[in-house]
Amino acid sequence: MTTIQIRTNEKIKASAQQILGKLGLDLSTAINMYLVQIIEKKGIPFEILTKNGLTAAQEKEILKEIEWTKTHGKSYSSARELHKDILAS
Repeated sequence: MTTIQIRTNEKIKASAQQILGKLGLDLSTAINMYLVQIIEKKGIPFEILTKNGLTAAQEKEILKEIEWTKTHGKSYSSARELHKDILAS
């Protein structure tokens, strides 16, 4: 056996311990389960999302589209003008 030392926020640790306790697990067991899953999946065993709930690739694509729209997209002076353009299409 070996020891791993990690630094984390106290509140994060306490919240995780509380949730894990309800599942009948301690923090050490949960971290070992996570490490085993990393090995099994050969990577992070879950999808990592941004604070907006998107994958990094999805968020990057949206930001790219926003920049394209700022440069090449139409602009309207009112919602009525936008609506009229939509109906004309």
